[in-house]
Amino acid sequence: MAAPSSVTERERKYEIVAGSGVPRLVGVAGVATQDDPVEQILDASYYDTETFRLARSGITLRRRVGGHDAGWHLKLPVSADERQEIQLPLGGDPNKVPGRLRRLVRAFTLGEKLVPIAHLRTDRFAHRLADGDGRTVATLTDDHVTGEAGGESARLDEWRELELELEPETDPGRLDDFDRALAEAGASASPWPSKLRRLIGDRVPAPPRGRKKPTAGDVVLASLRDHYAALRRADVGVRLDVEDSVHQMRVATRKLRSALRTFGSIVDKDATGPLAAELKWLGQQLAPARDTEVTEQRLGERLDDVPSELVFGPLRQYLTRYFAREAEEGRTRAMATLTGKRYLKLLRALDTVVEEPPLTRQARKPAKAALREPVRKAAKKLRRAEAVASGKEGHERETALHDVRKKAKRARYAADTVKPVYGKKLRAWRKNVKAVQGTLGEHQDTVVGRDVLHHLTIAGHGEGQNTFTFGLLYARDAAAADELREWFAGEWRRLRKGDRPGWL
Repeated sequence: MAAPSSVTERERKYEIVAGSGVPRLVGVAGVATQDDPVEQILDASYYDTETFRLARSGITLRRRVGGHDAGWHLKLPVSADERQEIQLPLGGDPNKVPGRLRRLVRAFTLGEKLVPIAHLRTDRFAHRLADGDGRTVATLTDDHVTGEAGGESARLDEWRELELELEPETDPGRLDDFDRALAEAGASASPWPSKLRRLIGDRVPAPPRGRKKPTAGDVVLASLRDHYAALRRADVGVRLDVEDSVHQMRVATRKLRSALRTFGSIVDKDATGPLAAELKWLGQQLAPARDTEVTEQRLGERLDDVPSELVFGPLRQYLTRYFAREAEEGRTRAMATLTGKRYLKLLRALDTVVEEPPLTRQARKPAKAALREPVRKAAKKLRRAEAVASGKEGHERETALHDVRKKAKRARYAADTVKPVYGKKLRAWRKNVKAVQGTLGEHQDTVVGRDVLHHLTIAGHGEGQNTFTFGLLYARDAAAADELREWFAGEWRRLRKGDRPGWL
């Protein structure tokens, strides 16, 4: 089967009174002409797990016949008005979801079988909206829908709706212009994000509602759910080889692990200890792919700063070959991880924690009273790590500073988790912690960069390369590390003396 293609879809749906005409949008958002309708008959079968795992995450998976884009469509939410649509052409068994799409949503289905859950037939009347130069701005469709859902009890429904979809090149801000015009014409925003959700809406479990006065457990669980959602979105990106997706997945993994460890008094640390260990393993598996991205970009930029007369030999070609091998190995390792049973088991454990959390008694307490101590402990661990680093020299100091960076990162994540409770009170402290983390991150880049340069020098010399420039870059990184340590000392003083709540 052909490789999947991806498009960005920006659209809004509207309710319309039965028997009313289609609004005229000439003069709105640069529209000069509104074509007569072109009729299409669309026949779509929708797939999900029996527990509606895809629908619960706002994902739609269908096989559609008819229209200009007939095929398999996987729609992933990006924002309220925007979705990423991944398409595969028709082919193969019409009653079986293609393996490529099954693998893409594995982090959402958790290995559960995808089965037909609904069938929709749409009689669509599409109006092309074009500007004065004849370029398509958007498409307004008048959809007459008949839907049938299976399950324990069958359901039939019929309705009519309008859909306004922008062309990919159209400014997203024009959606608001169309929105106002359609409202003036009598249309109202649809409460449903998709036709499928309209048909099966009450069968999909509703997300948990927040309380006016959240408990400590409410706050921590909301953070865990956000990071879990980010992890699964990044999982799809890694499988599609989307730029920066490995980084996003590592960040989500790190935040999940940090939350479980920092707030172990809220979500029982004894119950989640094995999961935290597995998250550490996942981060390690993704590390080579991400580290290669960072190091390649950084060394390329450092090489740009070297005068041409000091660059000896075909170093860029050499670096390109070296990092291409490293990148391939890193991606192979990442993909092997994502397709393995251990990762699937980890996802199921995460799902259980957010759906059936092992909360402690402390979790039932008001958030303001119960969340101070975990943040205070994170801050204390950061101070201890800095004290240890200040007494080290040479390589030991570099290792200790890396530990300070990790503790700073955890402290910042803790502040992010409790932001809904403490708001502005932690803003200045968090800003200073982030500054420390950023500087030490740059310092760690010089440490990793020197390790790579040392390796490249030895390997290049063995291949007969002139490695003088690698040595020059190594020396520059060593000097940069000295400057960054001095900069860190100043930032640490600002953190120590800066504004913070009295309890911190």
